[in-house]
Amino acid sequence: MLFAIATFVALVLQTTLSRLLPIGMLVPNLVLILVVDLGMRHPGALAALMAFAMGYAVDTFSGVELGLNALLLTVVFIFAYWLSRVLISSSTAIGVMVVFAGVIFSDIGNYLISSGFAPADRLHAIMPPVLIQAAVTALLTPSVFRIVTWAARRIGLRVQSTSL
Repeated sequence: MLFAIATFVALVLQTTLSRLLPIGMLVPNLVLILVVDLGMRHPGALAALMAFAMGYAVDTFSGVELGLNALLLTVVFIFAYWLSRVLISSSTAIGVMVVFAGVIFSDIGNYLISSGFAPADRLHAIMPPVLIQAAVTALLTPSVFRIVTWAARRIGLRVQSTSL
């Protein structure tokens, strides 16, 4: 329930901020941060299903091809889960790196699939905005992790410990 509420709040913020900020690339991908948090700190099949549902909610709110964000965010979840298990750590620093890479993967994946795998020469034009959005999102990751951890503790949800 916590992640459902957090996803709703993140989607409202993302859609509102995109209208308020003059530059869309400054809008962080808050849902992706939540997906990475799920992957790193809440392992299990239910968490994977929630990551898929979160991506589907993004598809529903944003009006892009239905299922595309669901697929990409599920892949980001699997990567975050795998990396936290391989490194035997769910630290915030690793989370920041996974979020940075996840935003790049998600944005480029969205572009390539939506454009029918357009020629690679167009990728250079979208890379600066993608990198800026990835950096803004990564900078917010520690704060979002802290808020989610605080909320989880308040409702009695068991959270894996994090180490720096």
